[in-house]
Amino acid sequence: MTSYRPADTPAPPPEDGTPASMKKIAVASVIGTTVEWYDLFVFATASALVFNKVFFPGFVPLVGTLLAFGTFASAYLARIVGAALFGHFGDRLGRKAMLLVSLIIMGIATFSIGLLPNYASIGIWAPILLLALRVIQGLALGGEWGGAVLMAVEHAPAGKRGLYGSWVQIGVPAGTLIANLAFLVCNATLSNDALLSWGWRVPFLASALLVGVGLYIRLNTSETPSFRKIKEADAQVKLPIAEVLTRYWKQVLLGGIATMSTGTSFNLIVAFGLTYGTQTLGFSRNAMLSIALIACALCIVLLPAFGKLSDVVGRKPVIIGGIVAEALLAFPLFWLLDTREFPFALLGYLLMMTAFAANYGPIATFLAELFGTEVRYSGLSVSYMLSGLLGSAATPIVTTALLSATGRGSSVAWYMMGSAAVSVLALVLLAETLRRDISSAARANAATASLS
Repeated sequence: MTSYRPADTPAPPPEDGTPASMKKIAVASVIGTTVEWYDLFVFATASALVFNKVFFPGFVPLVGTLLAFGTFASAYLARIVGAALFGHFGDRLGRKAMLLVSLIIMGIATFSIGLLPNYASIGIWAPILLLALRVIQGLALGGEWGGAVLMAVEHAPAGKRGLYGSWVQIGVPAGTLIANLAFLVCNATLSNDALLSWGWRVPFLASALLVGVGLYIRLNTSETPSFRKIKEADAQVKLPIAEVLTRYWKQVLLGGIATMSTGTSFNLIVAFGLTYGTQTLGFSRNAMLSIALIACALCIVLLPAFGKLSDVVGRKPVIIGGIVAEALLAFPLFWLLDTREFPFALLGYLLMMTAFAANYGPIATFLAELFGTEVRYSGLSVSYMLSGLLGSAATPIVTTALLSATGRGSSVAWYMMGSAAVSVLALVLLAETLRRDISSAARANAATASLS
């Protein structure tokens, strides 16, 4: 394996480089994104377990779930719009301001879902309103993730960008863990009738508390040194998204495809896996939620380890290694699930989540390093949200449809292997970014230096 020296990144200004300030950035990265992803994945968990009955009654379970996942996927189109919108203002006005706005919007949308009447109360308006709020969630998340990554990566000390970028990634398994835990508690303490009538609302309404915590933490962070430099030098561009689409379109496209497999593998576990386990294999809701919860806990531990490893050996070797492992584990995952035994199903989840962590841990930093500072928010956000549309949005729909048509998990495994192959190809076409100077001084060569 090729090894690289840690990046020679300019040291941050003194006020940004103290241990206390860096600890604050790390904590804000984890908690802020955890809140946002909790809001997103509480919807995914509800789609897998209850929304087919609450908002799409009258259909057989798999078809109702497919419609619920269709609503879940609708936000991914909105995320690209949100990425362009928040990216523009994030590159013009600053990273911090957009993070605060996106968190507030996400919190309002998620809380409102918890107040929605069901199909029995207002008929077709129930799923229509659900769809509208889901789109608003997508708009907010489209701008949140990129800003959170830049707050971490652009503040990171020299040679630690991979580690700091991985703190942001913890928000995905942590948010999923809390969402699953919330539904696990509701499912364990409430009857099925109570869960379907009002219990499912509790995790959505509880998001208000998490949003309050997230806002408090983010209000106490500073703007990134990289953005301050280009603002002081008056080096901002008027239309960042236009520059991204003209000078960086290859990075956006290849970066999105390279990241696609992360959405495929994770949503296979947290969304489709719940449906397959409960509706096809006969696992209880509590069993599948517990398996997902334990797997997410492992992922939280592994993400910073793989992020730190990428600061030593490079981003691409770690990411490609994770993707290849995901592909090799696709069939074994379903073999283990199909035993219908809790220990074997848990083993399958733990193995797949380990591979996912290797793939996902360094990817945020890698994408950020593909773009110049003046368009980094826009480029990073659009590229990542494109991957969500290609991978995360499609996976629950395609996998549920494949299962409905074939009745076999092996068809889903082939889909996962295909996604992995395409992502590896895109990564091969992109250059290693470990030693990249991501300061504003590197702007002139950033667009061409990112390609192999």
